[in-house]
Amino acid sequence: MNQKTIEALGYLETLEVVSTFARTSRAKKTIKTAMPSTNKKKLDRMFEEIDEAESILNISSSVPIYALEDLEHFLDQGKKGLFLRADQFVQVLSFLDHCMKLKRFMKDKRVAGPTISYYAESIGEMDSLHEEINRCIRNGRVDEHATKELASIVKQIQIQKARLQSKAQQMVKSSKLKPILQDTVISERQGRLVLSVKKEYRTKLSGSVLDTSSSGSTLFIEPSEWADIQSEVELLQLSEQQEIEQILYQLTDSFITHEQILRVAMDTMHHYDVLFAKAKYKQEIQGVTPELNEEYCIELTEARHPQLGEKAVPLSMKLGSSNRALVITGPNTGGKTVVLKTVGLLTLMAQSGIPIPAAEGCRIHLFHSIYVDIGDGQSIEENLSTFSSRLVSIIDILREANDHSLVLLDELGSGTDPGEGMGLAITILEQLYEKGSTLLATTHYSEMKTFADQHEGFLNGSMEFDLETLSPTYRLRVGHAGKSQAFDIALKLGLHPTLLEKAHRLTYHHSISYCDHLDEVELKQPKYEKQIAVGRYSAKIRAQDRTKEKKVTLFSQGDNVIVKATSETGIVYMGPDAYGDYIVQIKGEKHKMNHKRLQLHIKKDELYPENYDFDQIFKSKEYRKTKNQLKRKHVEGLILDDED
Repeated sequence: MNQKTIEALGYLETLEVVSTFARTSRAKKTIKTAMPSTNKKKLDRMFEEIDEAESILNISSSVPIYALEDLEHFLDQGKKGLFLRADQFVQVLSFLDHCMKLKRFMKDKRVAGPTISYYAESIGEMDSLHEEINRCIRNGRVDEHATKELASIVKQIQIQKARLQSKAQQMVKSSKLKPILQDTVISERQGRLVLSVKKEYRTKLSGSVLDTSSSGSTLFIEPSEWADIQSEVELLQLSEQQEIEQILYQLTDSFITHEQILRVAMDTMHHYDVLFAKAKYKQEIQGVTPELNEEYCIELTEARHPQLGEKAVPLSMKLGSSNRALVITGPNTGGKTVVLKTVGLLTLMAQSGIPIPAAEGCRIHLFHSIYVDIGDGQSIEENLSTFSSRLVSIIDILREANDHSLVLLDELGSGTDPGEGMGLAITILEQLYEKGSTLLATTHYSEMKTFADQHEGFLNGSMEFDLETLSPTYRLRVGHAGKSQAFDIALKLGLHPTLLEKAHRLTYHHSISYCDHLDEVELKQPKYEKQIAVGRYSAKIRAQDRTKEKKVTLFSQGDNVIVKATSETGIVYMGPDAYGDYIVQIKGEKHKMNHKRLQLHIKKDELYPENYDFDQIFKSKEYRKTKNQLKRKHVEGLILDDED
């Protein structure tokens, strides 16, 4: 899968959430780096294992999983001839304890997990290593009874220290030495016991000066009569350390001889950690393990986008080999883009062996590639750069897509002239379908609904809109072409039915009645009557003005005209000049044409209200913005350049 698809569908964010259910860093990394697969046999086995893991969690939510994260470091340390420290063996011992617990735990879960419970049996026999470490290590250090030799050395050290302590106490209590001592505290310097002697009495006590106070007035002296005892203690302590190291070397050798068994145990523990993390995630999202197929079938039942949580509106849909393309229409912010992202993300999750948030009965085809072109639905600005960048993306998709591809296209053809955009959208969909790709595309072009209805293999879909609340429901209806809700909303808000009928005729080139639910009495109410009255008054004034005009002009700015040679429609921008030529805007571009080549289609009076600002049609957004700024106040350095 390409990186753009991964990012656009929020796949990595989902993996991050799943990884939080793992207990070890290795399992978290495995989940966060999981990539979609097309190996059906492997994925089917994964889902069977996850279902069994969930059954075990329903019995016991606490699984004894523990990882020896530093196993590689410990093995490398031992192979280099270095011994493992006592605190490191504490970690090894904890891992061995968990291995034994896991084997007992899984042995009791044979019914709930008939397959995965036997994986624990792959953990080999390590009782001797466990017993040896447990015997030698206590409270994070080597136990003094680990060997007879160590016990003997420790005993001798204790005896010598007791002798030393006894002599020290005798000296500080001696009346003979009391005048020369700074205090009666027995302190330690350089690891040896010393007395605090006043500097002027240095010659009164035989011994070695090991330190002085910061002021120089106190000397810390080791008396000669206990120096031999202290030296004996040091030798014994050296022997103790050598014996401890010997014990640790023996434990390390035993640890290394179990390397292969330890590695298998680690891998088994890791496999269980990943497995139970996915099972816990499945429980958290109340999800399912979908059925994977190679029959080009996508069937989702009550599916939800995992990142929307409780706000997600369930999605149900089905595409198969006979219908591989779905064209979705509906209002902006009505949920069309969420449908695309849900289908794409759930497909990535399923092909990565991750449960999906949906109801039972979901089926997902194994795609070799998924291509996505989704704009920023929250802040789309339809301009040339947006259109160009998205078109480059679609060209790449056309180049790479095949019959093993899922293609998701959002607002296909947007960002350019509606007529040309619609033509491009239909052509692109046809070509991708011919290449065998499975398609989901959203659009606001009504012509694409007709195209989908008339072409085999295409289905129409629409996002529901509640006319009672004037808000989208975010539910997808497959097999139903969506219609624009603008006229229905306008009718509900009180626009006169006669005006709506005219608007419908201009848009769809056929008539329809909007007066069926209103009687004549209601239409005579002021809220309706005044809308038409204003229109009649304006028409009367315009008729009077026309009779006063001595010079008759064939066309006015805003008139909708037909170019006789091509039957294209355009809007009059300016003219006529001395030669009877007009400037006419056709599909966003301005052309100079003689009046003889033009035929009036619809007068501007029937299309626009009085004093309509035609800059909305003929001028750019930047031009209108600058003009409005200059109307309000003078802005230093701001110049309004005519775009004509």
